Amino acid sequence: MHLNPPRNSPFRSSPWTALCLAAVLAGCGAPVDETPTGLGQSSDALVSTNGMTVNGMTVNGMTVNGMTVNGLRLNGLTATGLAANAFKTWFDQDPASADMVMRYVAKCSMAAGVTLTYQSPSTGTRYTWDGSLGLAPGWSGGQPATLAEQQVVSACLAAHANKYGVHVNISVLGRDAVGGTMPYSTDELNTYSEKEACFFGNLFTGEGTFAANDGAYLDYDESTVRTCGLSSWSETTACTPVIKHVGACRYYCTLDTTRTYYTRCTYNGVNYRPITTRMLPQDIYRCGDGVCQLTEKCGGSNTPDSCAADCGACQ
Repeated sequence: MHLNPPRNSPFRSSPWTALCLAAVLAGCGAPVDETPTGLGQSSDALVSTNGMTVNGMTVNGMTVNGMTVNGLRLNGLTATGLAANAFKTWFDQDPASADMVMRYVAKCSMAAGVTLTYQSPSTGTRYTWDGSLGLAPGWSGGQPATLAEQQVVSACLAAHANKYGVHVNISVLGRDAVGGTMPYSTDELNTYSEKEACFFGNLFTGEGTFAANDGAYLDYDESTVRTCGLSSWSETTACTPVIKHVGACRYYCTLDTTRTYYTRCTYNGVNYRPITTRMLPQDIYRCGDGVCQLTEKCGGSNTPDSCAADCGACQ
């Protein structure tokens, strides 16, 4: 995949670190409606809704003391893992954020139709988290998380990060931890026609996660709530310290034989199992389209940070 020029130029630590990333996925805003808009998952395609908060990922959880060794990483996504004191301590710190994080961990790791339940010993509240993408079958079944599972779950959590806390649908592509291809259809690729990003890394080991543009860098007047993955030239670190933007996928990653998604990304000498994402064209906003988007501000120019045409002059 070649590095695309700007659009207007002649052009889905411990489990707690992973959970922390999942929180990053939801964005920095207040909780929003989890109900996706537009297209949903079909029988032959994996379309996922992102929206984990970026702040929760770094502040509220995943890097909490020793969870890699003593928590879910070794005990798996089972009642045994959830019964650990470390999990209870982490969850009780901020149940709302922890619930959100676990929704994304379950979504990424467990298969559709599989659920994980937890009843808080402190409050008696019962939580249920549904599987979807099925990327970590062994870990989901109670086995220690393999390196491949750690990497692909970390990548999936990063792929669901949303700086603004707004839920939008994305197409999630790649391979699970045992090498199986996530299903997709031609219709999915045509609908989610905007190539977005590749995500890779390992939260379980503290290596962090990384993102790179697969599509064209945003032009000077464009913006998106998906800025953790699709950035402009000037915003390569705009998402969160937990997700480092490193440029373009083509510098680090290898495409599959159909050139649809990436099968491996190498960064700092480490090979990772990545997740590739695509998005809807309408989720890229342009200053001057007559709508003051969440990513735009008032001002006197034609950039998202100073968009007079859409948001007016600042008072």
